[in-house]
Amino acid sequence: MSKKLVLVDGNSIAYRAFFALPLLNNDKGVHTNAVYGFTMMLMRILEEEKPTHMLVAFDAGKTTFRHETFKEYKGGRQKTPPELSEQFPFIRELLDAYQVQRYELVNYEADDIIGTLSAQAEKEGFEVKVISGDKDLLQLVSKNTTVDITRKGITDVDSYTPEAIAEKYGITPEQIIDMKGLMGDSSDNIPGVPGVGEKTALKLLKEYSTVENLLTSIENVSGKKLKEKLEEYREQALMSKELATIFRDAPVEVGINNLTYEGYNEEKIISLFKELGFNSLLDKMGAPEAGMKEDLEDIQFERVTAIDETILQDEAALIVEMIDENYHRAEIVGFGIAHAEGQYFIPAELAVQSSAFKTWLCDESKRKYVFDGKQAIVALKWRGIELKGIDFDLLIASYILNPADSTEDMATIARAKGYAQLQSDEAIYGKGAKRHVPEEGILAEHIARKAAALCQLREQMLKELEENEQYKLFIDLEMPLSFILAEMEYQGVKIDSGRLNSMGLELGERLREFERNIYELAGTEFNINSPKQLGVVLFEKLNLPAVKKTKTGYSTSADVLEQLADAHDIIPQILHYRQLGKLQSTYIEGLKKVIHEKTDKVHTRFNQTLTQTGRLSSTDPNLQNIPIRLEEGKKIRQAFIPSQEGWVIFAADYSQIELRVLAHIANDEKLIDAFNHDMDIHTKTAMDVFHVKAEEVTANMRRQAKAVNFGIVYGISDYGLSQSLGITRKEAGKFIDRYLESFPGVKEYMEESVRDAKAKGYVTTLLHRRRYIPEITSRNFNLRSFAERTAMNTPIQGSAADIIKLAMIHMAARLQEEKLQTKLLLQVHDELIFEAPADEIEKLKELVPEVMEQAIELKVPLKVDYSYGPTWFDAK
Repeated sequence: MSKKLVLVDGNSIAYRAFFALPLLNNDKGVHTNAVYGFTMMLMRILEEEKPTHMLVAFDAGKTTFRHETFKEYKGGRQKTPPELSEQFPFIRELLDAYQVQRYELVNYEADDIIGTLSAQAEKEGFEVKVISGDKDLLQLVSKNTTVDITRKGITDVDSYTPEAIAEKYGITPEQIIDMKGLMGDSSDNIPGVPGVGEKTALKLLKEYSTVENLLTSIENVSGKKLKEKLEEYREQALMSKELATIFRDAPVEVGINNLTYEGYNEEKIISLFKELGFNSLLDKMGAPEAGMKEDLEDIQFERVTAIDETILQDEAALIVEMIDENYHRAEIVGFGIAHAEGQYFIPAELAVQSSAFKTWLCDESKRKYVFDGKQAIVALKWRGIELKGIDFDLLIASYILNPADSTEDMATIARAKGYAQLQSDEAIYGKGAKRHVPEEGILAEHIARKAAALCQLREQMLKELEENEQYKLFIDLEMPLSFILAEMEYQGVKIDSGRLNSMGLELGERLREFERNIYELAGTEFNINSPKQLGVVLFEKLNLPAVKKTKTGYSTSADVLEQLADAHDIIPQILHYRQLGKLQSTYIEGLKKVIHEKTDKVHTRFNQTLTQTGRLSSTDPNLQNIPIRLEEGKKIRQAFIPSQEGWVIFAADYSQIELRVLAHIANDEKLIDAFNHDMDIHTKTAMDVFHVKAEEVTANMRRQAKAVNFGIVYGISDYGLSQSLGITRKEAGKFIDRYLESFPGVKEYMEESVRDAKAKGYVTTLLHRRRYIPEITSRNFNLRSFAERTAMNTPIQGSAADIIKLAMIHMAARLQEEKLQTKLLLQVHDELIFEAPADEIEKLKELVPEVMEQAIELKVPLKVDYSYGPTWFDAK
């Protein structure tokens, strides 16, 4: 068997991982992104390289023997971020768990350790692989040594052999040192020869081979300036080469034979991954199936054959287990109950036939802890069973505590809270085509464990909610909202199938009309939906300028075509054709597929625990994304009708709610005054930004003011505004500057939001909803800029989301109090849609605006517009 030694530059890989990944934290607040990235690299190495021997080398300290030659060596480097420093002990612990040798040597760098060991290994006939993010190590490449340099990510690498170096640089590995001597290395503060870059250095080395040869032949070098620089910095070039040279005879005390790799310690790795919160890696290495099964303690539970009072207590955890996420049609595979007396599995058939169990389920006085109460309520209601008395919802609590984690797997949430006695649903049921219900013994234990976990986690999570000042958000907003959403999902919205079919026929004719126009403009027939064929027509036949190319040909993406909108009449036709095609497939045909055969309704599912801002979204079907800016898209709403004869659709939406929230949060006097005097806010903005009177504001000024008003809410950049308004970035930047000068309160709010996020690591809404923003301290400019925009806009968007949720809760209470038949059907962004008997409309015209406008008290009034009609389309 051939011997293979893998040598890893530990510091380099750790740094790469830290800066390549956003800041991650475990549940104790310890940063883990560098450890995570390092782990990913380590797993890849072990899987792909299969080393017989391995070592990870680290720098021992800041000072090395090179500082004696040049005291400014590595002098320009910034101090290691504390968020990275705190992760090195975990990286060392990780290597120990993987049983990989690690080593550092005082007065030497990791490079010198790697250089020394690779030289020894070559002599002993080893194949050597070196892994680093630092190209200095390319000088070690030889017939037997390959160097892998990490790219932008962590696990992607470029492999360098002597042939690869020759192909890329046109020099030998030994000449890498000479190249560094001439061009220097800013990352190590190696000066080189000023004015000599990589291109010049390579040209000189191809002619003179080494720095020494070059310096003895300066008179032959072409270019007066270059000659002068080489002469002036002769000694600096030689010193730079010396600094760049890896020392291959360092006093390394560990021998090659001590570096044998014999496999990892699974128990230690699982323990460490649990501590770090690396749940996906636990799954990846097979821990949930291989390790955790052995790790799980025995659980005492009872398979119930007869339901009695000892099981149905006044307070208990309840699991309603389904394995299909579409719980409108999902089969319930069993129930779990846990309380102080024990844990129980109840077979589904026994439970749904037990009148005692069904009575307990619908008894409001019996307090139940659940995981995803909305799902359980709807699933049971479809089977004619009421579920009431829900007192705690683990999924909602987890979402409030960590909105970035959108997992709906209970085991993942439990592990993050230190509870490891539960396997993932995937481990039990499988996934995709292999998803199945296991034999009853496995199923029973899994469901009983879930119920036990609920009991264990409830107190801990309630305590965390209290500590975060989020208990009221949980108990007064999200919990009651889940019951309202459950009712809305069950209620559904009636669809006029006949109207939908006729719209489909109309759209089909419109699409054929566009096809004919496109063929005529192209001068040929082709498959418009084929990017390849379309690219040939546009960029070869019609000779339009190719904006972007892909591996398979010309790019014909929407952004490319939009840039060419004025270049040819065919482009607007293609864009419109695509939009109509999406309407036809996604909304006309898509809606037909999800109409319930028994109710003639669509029963969308509202995602309450998905978005980081707190906004609701919907799926199966997604009713929040119907493209209403397109007239044909808006008409799709004609198919949404009341469920009863003589009823109408009533729609009410908040006017400019996010700008009103901004005025309140930013406490900007001008914005507050404008809203309090019911001014058109876009006209007011234009007046202040352009320094004109109201009557002097043109339509274009108002359009620009509107763009910046809403852009500010979403943290728009000068680039974003320039694209929106069709102006230059410079003009857009000036516009934003003028806006912030005009509204100093907004400017102060934006700056304060970023400061707060950097100090705390999160921002909050008016109702204390948090969004964690670890990227706010990233060294990566793009990540940091996005995080800063997020810090500015999340409190606004999140507060607006909280307000409409409050309105839904207050509205449901008032409808019940007033004994109205009106039903809340949908929530779409800032809009609530009801169906109501015609004789309740006059009452709704007073009640709905009153309730929505009084949902919360702000420094400015909330304003609600309403409309109604026979369809959703007519109600807008």
